[in-house]
Amino acid sequence: MEASAGMVAGSYRRNELVRIRHDSDSGPKPLKNLNGQTCQICGDSVGLTASGDVFVACNECAFPVCRPCYEYERKDGTQSCPQCKTRYKRHKGCPRVDGDEDEDDVDDLEDEFSYQGMGKARRHWQGDDVELSSSSRHESQMPIPLLTNGPQVSGEIPTPDTQSVRTTSGPLGPTEKNVQSSPYIDPRQPVPVRIVDPSKDLNSYGLGNVDWKERVEGWKLKQEKNMVHMSNRHSEGKGDIEGTGSNGEELQMADDARQPLSRVVPIPSSHLTPYRVVIILRLIILGFFLQYRVTHPVKDAYPLWLISVICEIWFALSWILDQFPKWYPINRETYLDRLALRYDREGEPSQLAPVDVFVSTVDPMKEPPLITANTVLSILSVDYPVDKVSCYVSDDGSAMLTFESLSETAEFARKWVPFCKKHNIEPRAPEFYFAQKIDYLKDKIQPSFVKERRAMKREYEEFKVRINALVAKAQKMPEEGWTMQDGTPWPGNNPRDHPGMIQVFLGHSGGLDTDGNELPRLVYVSREKRPGFQHHKKAGAMNALIRVSAVLTNGAYLLNVDCDHYFNNSKAVKEAMCFMMDPAYGKKTCYVQFPQRFDGIDLHDRYANRNIVFFDINLKGLDGIQGPVYVGTGCCFNRQALYGYDPVLTEEDLEPNIVVKSCCGSRKKSKSGNKKYYDKKKGYDDERSLLMSQRSLEKRFGQSPVFISATFMEQGGIPPSTNPATLLKEAIHVISCGYEDKTEWGKEIGWIYGSVTEDILTGFKMHARGWISVYCMPPRPAFKGSAPINLSDRLNQVLRWALGSIEILLSRHCPIWYGYNGKLRLLERLAYINTIVYPITSLPLLAYCVLPAFCLLTNKFIIPEISNFASMWFILLFCSIIATGILELRWSGVGLEDWWRNEQFWVIGGTSAHLFAVFQGLLKVLAGIDTNFTVTSKANDEDGDFAELYIFKWTALLIPPTTVLIVNLVGIVAGVSFAINSGYQSWGPLFGKLFFALWVVAHLYPFLKGLLGRQNRTPTIVIVWSILLASIFSLLWVRIDPFTSDSTKSASNGQCGINC
Repeated sequence: MEASAGMVAGSYRRNELVRIRHDSDSGPKPLKNLNGQTCQICGDSVGLTASGDVFVACNECAFPVCRPCYEYERKDGTQSCPQCKTRYKRHKGCPRVDGDEDEDDVDDLEDEFSYQGMGKARRHWQGDDVELSSSSRHESQMPIPLLTNGPQVSGEIPTPDTQSVRTTSGPLGPTEKNVQSSPYIDPRQPVPVRIVDPSKDLNSYGLGNVDWKERVEGWKLKQEKNMVHMSNRHSEGKGDIEGTGSNGEELQMADDARQPLSRVVPIPSSHLTPYRVVIILRLIILGFFLQYRVTHPVKDAYPLWLISVICEIWFALSWILDQFPKWYPINRETYLDRLALRYDREGEPSQLAPVDVFVSTVDPMKEPPLITANTVLSILSVDYPVDKVSCYVSDDGSAMLTFESLSETAEFARKWVPFCKKHNIEPRAPEFYFAQKIDYLKDKIQPSFVKERRAMKREYEEFKVRINALVAKAQKMPEEGWTMQDGTPWPGNNPRDHPGMIQVFLGHSGGLDTDGNELPRLVYVSREKRPGFQHHKKAGAMNALIRVSAVLTNGAYLLNVDCDHYFNNSKAVKEAMCFMMDPAYGKKTCYVQFPQRFDGIDLHDRYANRNIVFFDINLKGLDGIQGPVYVGTGCCFNRQALYGYDPVLTEEDLEPNIVVKSCCGSRKKSKSGNKKYYDKKKGYDDERSLLMSQRSLEKRFGQSPVFISATFMEQGGIPPSTNPATLLKEAIHVISCGYEDKTEWGKEIGWIYGSVTEDILTGFKMHARGWISVYCMPPRPAFKGSAPINLSDRLNQVLRWALGSIEILLSRHCPIWYGYNGKLRLLERLAYINTIVYPITSLPLLAYCVLPAFCLLTNKFIIPEISNFASMWFILLFCSIIATGILELRWSGVGLEDWWRNEQFWVIGGTSAHLFAVFQGLLKVLAGIDTNFTVTSKANDEDGDFAELYIFKWTALLIPPTTVLIVNLVGIVAGVSFAINSGYQSWGPLFGKLFFALWVVAHLYPFLKGLLGRQNRTPTIVIVWSILLASIFSLLWVRIDPFTSDSTKSASNGQCGINC
């Protein structure tokens, strides 16, 4: 398969497949051999034989072991393979050991191993009843019709090269040497598998076995002794001095390669201990405060008192849910140099895992193509081996504008990518690189840089003009629909009824850059959509990308970003690999989450768009428990976690958290507990073996044998049984609209359905299975994006998040009652509960914000007259709140202004978006009334800096906070007027009421500025509605007069007037 093969569109259900464009028939250009494996004992490269082939120690299962470890195992070890327990045979050039005399023809082993044999054994647990075919699928072998002139396609893309293509990252990558062409393999036929003896299963004697660990530790001790002996010899004058010269450097490099790829940087105890002490004290003070409030009602203002106490109890519970998950905050540090020493040494084939990067977009009118193009360009120029990176762009709106702009982006990438890598520039998104107001000559030493930068800036400006021309052309759709450049009708003219579309723009044989080097793969994908099918919005689009990427490239890890989040750090993928490929973390890490950072935010961050408190405090705290929640973008996933598999956990991971341990004791009491865990793990592997049956696989993953085969490649790559000729056909199949019917997609596999905030639900399901996540905060932010700085857009964005939380709260996946299998830690569960119940806080918050105004209007108060002892609890509570905030800012490094903006927007969002989300969520879940959301617009600021900040857009979300603001302002005026008329003695009781009213106004001040805008004008409709509602409530309150007793009313009615 090659990029020049043109677009392929089709529908599996309709048995349609057409190739729309075919620009050239040039064959693939073979690349240098990039094959390589890592020894599973020492971590070094397996290496090559004298003939240039990959060294294979065991001819039965091809368990990767380097030659030194193989020779040691034969001489001092068990003389057998660690995986299949088959006795090692002697290779040419290896010394003989006892037992070699009994073997026949041991010196000629060149033809006893084939690459297909290695592929068969790569997943050793495959059973003998496997049949990776679909009995219900009957593929037609009829030629594929063409919409344009060109040779016909009969299920394969013609290439002059007769060699089959297979790499570690799929057939779109470079070819391997010495691989002969294989005959056509029908994917409907059963995949040949190796029958595994359960008694020799890896679970029984593999790397987790105690005996195997002891033998490896013994071997490492011998190696250390040999190193010490060698260093002593050098120190005696027989060689280089230890630590210097070639020998010392090699020993140092070998030692560094075995070091961890990351480490936890604990927060100083001088910062953390006072913080925890204040939290405990605040909890105690809060208990005494609530006890006093409940036991001392205000009789003449009983309704106000009751409402205030209910609100305060809810606020206390909400604070506990938010505070205690921040008990174990940590920082992390990565070592990119160690990653390079272990997996990416110079002059050797890279052992880094292949990564598929997903970019999702829907509406190019609201998500400008230029922003998406910059994101794609930053991905294509990332600092990672080009054959290990694939970029998939999901166009869920089937817009021809997105397709044409991506085609222009692919052409510009041929110039942009080599420029970035030659001069090592940051960031590698051209719009943001050229907009930097810094000295771009700093650290640049090449004389040609200035000239090349000037030329590249001119090229980019011409590229922007071409993109802008496409946008201008797409403003009005012709009556007959869009037509492509070759006259072909655009298949996606109807965004709700169109076939699936795939176009490979860059990649293997897809053209070279201006320096003659290969480029990463760039694939355009638009899944099929038909009326009558549930497509599940963004979550469905992401699941389609999982399947199509598994068929075409099958990277071991996935990284997803929104179309407006570009790579600000070209080493972001390597930062993630420091955790994913680390032996201590990789097998149990489901994803690595990066913080979100934003460009184009106003200087004072009026509406808390940066969300610094959440990313720099809350997620740091979760990282010390079981990991941060998934926030929807800037996240690198382990494919196996998305496939619904359980992690490989150790005994230490299964230990209960400190709260459960202190209450229930440790689980590690006897050998029976350990046996139970190992039996469970063995049962899990047995379950995976049973899933190999055809019916179970199709029920779980869908009816695609190619995709099913790809799910068993833990290290990525395409199964050797697949033929490149069938890839496009299978890719169209897996993105068909009915593929997920009667499968576990969206239920247990991939992005989980059931909420508009699919990110929270997906991460929660992974954590409930026992996976951990990691929070990575490199010094240079990994990703940067844009955020809506307009008040209405910001509130609509918050409304969507809050509605998703309410949907999860009312679903079966609610963290309050789901996932009690012992794998989700208690504090992690509290964090998830907090993420779904926070919109409900809007109800008590709205009531609490209105209470000060009612107190001022009625001259009543929610607190009775208190003694000096009782006032102590109020003072201590306020002091503990202030101390908690100060100490939190101290260990997190968050600024005071960011913290205050977060507090202000908590009130603004709570009285508007969160309130609407509660009612809309109830209507959606209970009454089935769905709410359609539009994509948040990404502003370009073409009209000036922060022009969007001052634009007013009407929305009903503005009415509640405006009403609260006016009511409190009216109450303040009324209270002050009453105090002036009543004399000096009334100013004391007024102070408490006035304080709470001003507290509300201060929190709503950014909202007030947003209403006024730059011109200090507010739409009449907002003023009319707010004054009307405020007047109705005020008049109703005066008419009811609930705090005046009947006797008082009678007395007042019987008083004499002026005519007595």
